[in-house]
Amino acid sequence: MIAERAQRISPFIVMEVLERAQALEAQGEDIIHLEVGEPDFPTPPKIVSAGIEALRQEKTHYTHSLGILPLRQAIADYYSQKYQVEVNADQVIVTMGTSPGLLLVLSALLNPGEEVVLANPGYACYPNFIEHLGGRPVCVNVYEEYGFRLQPAEIKKHLSSKTKAIMINSPANPTGQLLGTRELAAIAEMTPYIISDEIYHGLVYGEVAHSILEFTPRAFVLNGFSKLFAMTGWRLGYIIAPVEFVRPIQKLQQNLFICPNSFVQWAGVCALQEEHPEISRMIQTYDERRRFLIKRLREIGFRIEVEPRGAFYVFANAACFHANSYQFAFELLERAKVAVTPGIDFGTNGEGFLRFSYANSLKNIKIAMERLERYLR
Repeated sequence: MIAERAQRISPFIVMEVLERAQALEAQGEDIIHLEVGEPDFPTPPKIVSAGIEALRQEKTHYTHSLGILPLRQAIADYYSQKYQVEVNADQVIVTMGTSPGLLLVLSALLNPGEEVVLANPGYACYPNFIEHLGGRPVCVNVYEEYGFRLQPAEIKKHLSSKTKAIMINSPANPTGQLLGTRELAAIAEMTPYIISDEIYHGLVYGEVAHSILEFTPRAFVLNGFSKLFAMTGWRLGYIIAPVEFVRPIQKLQQNLFICPNSFVQWAGVCALQEEHPEISRMIQTYDERRRFLIKRLREIGFRIEVEPRGAFYVFANAACFHANSYQFAFELLERAKVAVTPGIDFGTNGEGFLRFSYANSLKNIKIAMERLERYLR
């Protein structure tokens, strides 16, 4: 008999869109992918060389369960230099990606029935992780007219004696919006722990992304190398945790994952300690795509109240075209040959929206917009 938790968990719809798109491609269809949030750039060559050199030096064995000290120190230094916050290497736990990091944090933090407050719409997997561990996600609706930013006054209405944490994501998936210093400072004053997913830091256009650690030490930071350094397949992330949680998280890591990949960690050291001019060019390219995509979506008839300023997503209101974002996304895939993510994947308050990823070439984005315009008209 299949376990209830496995039967109960929701599918990650963006992956189902991708898998259907791949099936169509196998049949000879030409599909343009605007659904997946993955950099389309190669990992910078210095990082690749560092990984290869680590393999040559036979750095292929188990490491310390917290991660190698040179990488933990590099992460601490990076946060100290970038955000002017005091981070000790002893607070850093290196993980095999940010998702395992979230699993470890929630496992160390939540007792059955305890609550985590988070945005709706928000990253699709957050509530699934919380429920999988016996917790309860408490969703706060965020709205397009406010740029989908969590409003501190609304968060307060959802706090209870069972609230264990507030989860934030800035820049956010799926909306690409940032929390400002006013919102972050107000959230930091609230009594629960803060879990801050900062994986899209660095991918910001015309604004500044702030770490929650600038406002409170009572926080868990989740970050990694996948987005900014185009290292999704390397599976390398990290947690910065309050000191008292490091040992519990370490024990969980030992049991669940043993340790992060050895040679990949040395590539991470290079990522943080070396200059990579490719990254600034990558960010400029994303910004060019962002501006073009916003303009064309508006011309076609999609509504975008507040322009996204981070990550690589545009969360566009598609209600004038279709009432059901799930059906609409698959209709566009089958008929217009453009893969996008339905807003319902990100929560009930995402219904009526579609997420467009601009982690694809400007040439392909232009063709995709032509296909959508032709089909919708």
